Amino acid sequence: MSHIPHRSHWNSRWTFMLATAGSAIGLGNIWKLPYMIGVNGGSAFVLVFVISIFLVGIPLMMTEILLGRRAQKNPLDGIQTLAIEAKKSSLWRYLGGMGMLTGLLILGFYSVIGGWVLAYISEAVSGSFSQITAQQSTANFDALLASPFKLLFWHTVFMLMTMSVVAHGVNSGLEKANNILIPALFAILLVLLGYSMSEGDMQTAFQFMFKPDFSKITPVSVLSALGHAFFSLSLGMGAVMVYGSYLQRNVSIARTTIYIALADTLLGLLVGLAIYSLVFANHLAPNAGPGLIFQTLPIAFGHMPGGNIIGVLFFLLVAFAAWTSSISLVEPTIAWIVENTKIKRHAAALILGVAVWLLGVAVALSFNEWKDIKIVFNLNIFETLDKLTSTVLLPLGGLLMAIFAGYFMNKNHVQEELNLNDQAFKLWRIANNYIAPIAIAAVFLYLFGLIK
Repeated sequence: MSHIPHRSHWNSRWTFMLATAGSAIGLGNIWKLPYMIGVNGGSAFVLVFVISIFLVGIPLMMTEILLGRRAQKNPLDGIQTLAIEAKKSSLWRYLGGMGMLTGLLILGFYSVIGGWVLAYISEAVSGSFSQITAQQSTANFDALLASPFKLLFWHTVFMLMTMSVVAHGVNSGLEKANNILIPALFAILLVLLGYSMSEGDMQTAFQFMFKPDFSKITPVSVLSALGHAFFSLSLGMGAVMVYGSYLQRNVSIARTTIYIALADTLLGLLVGLAIYSLVFANHLAPNAGPGLIFQTLPIAFGHMPGGNIIGVLFFLLVAFAAWTSSISLVEPTIAWIVENTKIKRHAAALILGVAVWLLGVAVALSFNEWKDIKIVFNLNIFETLDKLTSTVLLPLGGLLMAIFAGYFMNKNHVQEELNLNDQAFKLWRIANNYIAPIAIAAVFLYLFGLIK
């Protein structure tokens, strides 16, 4: 298939892997995975999560990369090009459009949570965690959410950080940022892990996360783990597809996907270990839920030697992870604007940045001034966007991509991109055409109360 002239490409497989790992390693791994492990009973959830990554996550990531590389375009035009090539309806293009919209909706609230993280870096730097009590820690977090000024200030800073990288394009923007941020992220994590080993209760944390208690495996924990495997790899919104479209032809999609999925999962589990060893050492509750890193961890940092420095490092780690993910949320739409209009990348980043920033303003206000405004099912603006994207649009996008690649694309074209031996190709087809769609359908049935 012919390349579009002047289309940017990653300089190497390594830079593609760093960028895609950056997209995958985000708040989902560092903020959401640890608290979901805690709420869903620890090791049982971890076991199902890891199985889900292998059975559903990896095959679907391969699918999304192959769609991108085959099309060599943004998701909306790319899916249309592939549908025409396969002599199928060009209505499929709306699948690409839905993915792009999903990314922007997620960034609307992601940026606000990214702002919380930046606010906590400044708290940690000022030493305000020192000797903090549980009541003070909860009051601090509540005070942040109650202040429209603080939330809007940090949301604005986070959006400026994101759009300044995207404005510089694939090689000078995305590639440079990820080449620095992802290794820095792993380096900070290693320091934290070392600290947790010496000061935390690593043994209890390890047992909590890795000694399977099969009695705790429930339909709810299975479906939560499956859903999270999906979100943890950034699937279903075109981010992986657009990154795949910048990938050179000679790179093995299967091998690269496995490396990315392993790095992503390993990082999430190591962060969980670092967090839980501090939680248990300080006799805190492991099932604190979404407030785990904002309410529980500052107490641990405030009562341990060198806790202020470790607190700063930890929230820096979370900020880097959030930043690399937020870049990928907006890149598919930026690519579409640049490829379909005369608007230059810098201007596109500015226009889109302002639009998403405005959505984020509504999200920030939904924690305070507008908290009584309910959209649907008694959910406020933030809760509506979170539920709509993570429980409906992302799985739906992944399901439709799997169906398109598995049942509508020419089988030879798929095999040409994946370049697998017969045995491996059969395995991918079984996972993509049967296991992943059935698993996603089960998540939907459960969400809508059709299976208990």
